[in-house]
Amino acid sequence: MPAVITRREGEILVVTLDRPKANAIDVATSLELYAAFRLLDEDPALRVAVLTGTGRFFSAGWDLNAANEGEAVDADHGPGGFAGLTEFFSLSKPVIAAVNGLAVGGGFELALAADLIVASETAQFWLPEVKLGILPDSGGLLRLPKVLPVQLAREMILTGRRLDAREARSFGLVSRVCAADALLDEALDLAREIARGAPLAITAARDILRATAGLEVSEGYRLMRSGALPSYRAMLDSEDALEGPAAFAESREPRWQGR
Repeated sequence: MPAVITRREGEILVVTLDRPKANAIDVATSLELYAAFRLLDEDPALRVAVLTGTGRFFSAGWDLNAANEGEAVDADHGPGGFAGLTEFFSLSKPVIAAVNGLAVGGGFELALAADLIVASETAQFWLPEVKLGILPDSGGLLRLPKVLPVQLAREMILTGRRLDAREARSFGLVSRVCAADALLDEALDLAREIARGAPLAITAARDILRATAGLEVSEGYRLMRSGALPSYRAMLDSEDALEGPAAFAESREPRWQGR
């Protein structure tokens, strides 16, 4: 049975991790997840992905049973890295993590690799790795201090401290919190709102956000204007950059061409 289920909702790809009991991730599951995100990246009919899990867990992270059976702590999880997304740096389209429950260790790191997180009221986030003799080196060490206050991120990494959904939202880790039975609808609504935007503008925005994340504003401007970000130039020179103002002036919905 596949560990990853995909289905289409118009321009949205819904990716569901379905590996009872805890949606733990081994190498084979990472490769399945990568295949789903590669489909998102390569199919022009798809604009956004919503990633979720089944049961109580979004994901318990690295499959410790696989570890006991010989999977190395530094095993090669494929071109997308652990969980198929944590090192898929060239992915050109956004992913929304719809965290349905417990996001533990690598499961939390998978959510951190998404562009946005929508959480169920039952969601919890934590990194237990130091208590297992390892480190959250699939993005936890690198991404968490960028999205939470540094001292809180350090506490979570060094102690395994948990955040519930409400606290996660209060610190800006999560953009929306909703009832468990409304989670997928909430995430799909957000995905549809993103898909209303121009494709090239969305790609350029994501590239600029990533490239300038550690820069001062003036340095960010210099990089953006330098020509080093091809997606920014492609957006400026596109037919869609003419279509948007024309649609506004004509009081109609824009017809994006992605070119």
